[in-house]
Amino acid sequence: MDSQARMDELQRELTRHSELYHRFEKPEISDTEYDLLFRELVDLESAHPELAQADSITHRVGAAPVAGFEQFLHGVPMLSLDNAFGSEELADFDTRLKRFLGRDDAIEYLVELKYDGLSLSLSYEDGVLIRATTRGDGTTGEVVTVNAKTIRDIPLRLSSEFSGEIRGEVIMFKSVFEALNESRIERGLSAFANPRNAASGGMRQLDSKLVAERRLNFFVYGLGAFSGRLPETQAGVMKWLGELGFAHQSEHWICASVDELVEVIESILAKRGDLNFGIDGCVIKVNSIALQGELGNTARGPRWATAYKFPSEQAFTKLLDIGAQVGRTGTITPVAHLEPVYVGGVTVSRATLHNYEELAKKDVRVGDTVIVQRAGDVIPEVVGPVLDKRLAGAIAFVEPTACPECATELVRAEGFVALRCPNRKGCPAQIASKLIHFVSRKAMDIEGLGEKQIVRYLSEPADNPLLTDVPSIYRLKDRTDELLGLDRMGEQSVANLVAAIESSKSKPLARFIYALGIPLVGDRTAADLAREFRTLQGVRDASTEDFDEVQDIGPRTAEEIKDWFIDPENELLIDSLLAMGVSPVEGEAPKGDQLAGKIFVCTGKLEQFTREQAEVWVMDLGGKAAGSVSKNTSFVVAGPGAGSKLAKAESLGVAVLTEEEFVAMLPAGYAD
Repeated sequence: MDSQARMDELQRELTRHSELYHRFEKPEISDTEYDLLFRELVDLESAHPELAQADSITHRVGAAPVAGFEQFLHGVPMLSLDNAFGSEELADFDTRLKRFLGRDDAIEYLVELKYDGLSLSLSYEDGVLIRATTRGDGTTGEVVTVNAKTIRDIPLRLSSEFSGEIRGEVIMFKSVFEALNESRIERGLSAFANPRNAASGGMRQLDSKLVAERRLNFFVYGLGAFSGRLPETQAGVMKWLGELGFAHQSEHWICASVDELVEVIESILAKRGDLNFGIDGCVIKVNSIALQGELGNTARGPRWATAYKFPSEQAFTKLLDIGAQVGRTGTITPVAHLEPVYVGGVTVSRATLHNYEELAKKDVRVGDTVIVQRAGDVIPEVVGPVLDKRLAGAIAFVEPTACPECATELVRAEGFVALRCPNRKGCPAQIASKLIHFVSRKAMDIEGLGEKQIVRYLSEPADNPLLTDVPSIYRLKDRTDELLGLDRMGEQSVANLVAAIESSKSKPLARFIYALGIPLVGDRTAADLAREFRTLQGVRDASTEDFDEVQDIGPRTAEEIKDWFIDPENELLIDSLLAMGVSPVEGEAPKGDQLAGKIFVCTGKLEQFTREQAEVWVMDLGGKAAGSVSKNTSFVVAGPGAGSKLAKAESLGVAVLTEEEFVAMLPAGYAD
């Protein structure tokens, strides 16, 4: 295909996808795919300027205004930004600006989050909000003033008589989005694909009461048309906007080099999944307002700013099949087998569908085009189908009645959503999962005995497998000759494995409890049990009521724990392990009582110490370290990037501490 034909094709595709995204809130491709197509067109126009169209989409931003709203010409166009992908392109951006300015010394930059929402321009006269306008096509937007007034953190009157345009992003918090979708599903309505679509669609409602129900928020990030005197820096502008009355400002960082930019961006990407709102990258701006003026704008946007785009957290792909996965407790989980798709920085071909009740609610069918989501390091999940692309004849999925591994009839306990295979001793998938969990890093942490080795040892030798159950791990030391007889197993490897198994016999009690795989008992609950009862025998002798009295253990979990410990098979398992020399180290008593009765939750990226260290200090001093915020939480220790936990703490009125304030509560010199 020649350049002209490809440019024409890209124009058509980008225009169509822009309309689907901005006007109809029904995207068919991910942001990353759109950005790559856009970049290709920009590159082709740069290489062949004589072929570029006068009305190219590269000269436009967003989509045309929708019917039903008054249109308004922005005082200063709401321009888009060029994109940067990777450290090399950041370095090119820095070099390009220095060349334009004719200077070699460092340029100071401000980095801020690039919110995934709807851009909004607010016009004030003498400090009073008179107009709110969407981006529209960048030059002309839609007047949505009545809708904007339903957003509580948009001030209707500022603290001073400011006249001009203030710009920011309308977003929906993830916690609000989840509650909204749950409500829509209960009412028989289709769920929104993501918070961005829910926020954008909300601002385009003709009934402002419906907008108010979306519980939207506004994050301010800069100025539009303004004729007054500005602060000297972009950071100063942000501080001034806060003083005017905007509670939510874009979190920002100052950097003096490309290396610092890369470091900050990597830290933001690492905490992306913990944020209570969506971001699709960072915005890098020259901090000096004077230099911004000197650099000016290009046809598309400000020369002094660029957007560093993150891999899309959502993508579209085809659902090839729905399989089933059997967990260590027998829970059967539906698994989506997908056409491989790049999302969240990795290529995904499998994703969870959670449970069969959720699968039925979402009505996902084999052959559907589906939305796949991967936030941070979270397991990929299928958000839902793109119904407009459903093929005729697609059949609704029917949940299985028999275990896919052992053919045992499945059961569903009263009050539980999950289907389970009751064949605990004979189901090969459950046996493998229990072994894998037992040796995992947070449990007995047996190096050299990972998933691949366990699967292999469960079937080799064929006539007498090396592994059959958890206690068989501790009999491997008596079968070293057979281990040495396997392919790729040398003397040193076998010796290291035996040593790791022997070392695991004296792991802390909390790790041992977690390794047992008791339903509803994660590593935190295991630590609570070890700290409360001190010895394994103390845990075994405890009653349901004793368990229920442990902080964060409710009645259902207490019953599960007690039922597990009085099950004859589980009693035999523990006795067998003890007979083989496994001797869990007793839980330590608190070293002090300065924090007795206090419950702490740590969130965000703590900079002076790790979360684990903070939690150990809390427990050493008689306090409780919890993983989630509730009305019983005493304090939340929040570092940079604190997301949903911080938001929940604020909504419940829980005291929030900085790292310095937390350290001040500890005995003198304790955290040194």
